[in-house]
Amino acid sequence: MTVAIGSRVVGGGQPTYVIAEIGLNHNGDVELAKRLIDVAADAGADAVKFQKRTPDISTPEHMRDVPRETPWGTMTYLEYRHRVEFGRDEYIEIGDHATMRGLDWFASPWDVPAVEFLEDLGVVAHKVASACLTDPELLGAIRETGKPVLLSTGMSTMEQIDRAIEQLGTDRLVLLHATSTYPMEPEEANLRVLRVLRDRFPGVPVGYSGHERGLQISIAAVALGAVAVERHITLDRTMWGSDHAASLEPTGLSHLVRDIRIVEAALGDGVKRVFPGELAPMAKLRRVGA
Repeated sequence: MTVAIGSRVVGGGQPTYVIAEIGLNHNGDVELAKRLIDVAADAGADAVKFQKRTPDISTPEHMRDVPRETPWGTMTYLEYRHRVEFGRDEYIEIGDHATMRGLDWFASPWDVPAVEFLEDLGVVAHKVASACLTDPELLGAIRETGKPVLLSTGMSTMEQIDRAIEQLGTDRLVLLHATSTYPMEPEEANLRVLRVLRDRFPGVPVGYSGHERGLQISIAAVALGAVAVERHITLDRTMWGSDHAASLEPTGLSHLVRDIRIVEAALGDGVKRVFPGELAPMAKLRRVGA
């Protein structure tokens, strides 16, 4: 089964759908967001993804008044959430920029008004963040849009994933294996879950959303059959913010896309044959014919 997202098709037999997650790594700066969109486009990614919150709804009650040190001074966690959130005009600007650079763009809505906000802007899909997998009201609102859905499965049990998929349906779903540690150590990648998810939800395309350092695990996920790969991107991993350390810098993203395309070509079709390049060595080296 395949799922059409924007101008691309995601699923078996199609090129790996590479999502550059900008998330909140723009730090509330439109120009920084546009630079990150350029990084994604220059690297050959297929899409960029953001996060959209209505802070007064999506911020957990116990976190709202927690002090946070920021580049703009000490503020509460809720004030920080407001400070880095883009409004309609900013999203129109960055969305248009992504479109002009040939990228699909969408976001993870963290609450029902955020779904409505993104629908008004005409996003091509919705992404369910791992933290939101257990929110039935949000899942219901996303399903009602009729748009393709990418579902991340970090910090979740299989039973929770079952319930979320029951709520979302499978006809326009792409499932993403994930571990929500930032940054994630290799021992927590558990890439064999890719196969488990494919077997448990036949017909649903399964990809990988990674928070590790480096490229090896994401490339291995493609070799194991992941049809989509999502990675956070940044201009500099030392920048202020919670996601930068688990993000790829521009050169890293370019190398990831390059290596994914090489692995895709190397996987082949599984039919054993003698390739043209083998004919000369065979004539030279094989003493006994068939």
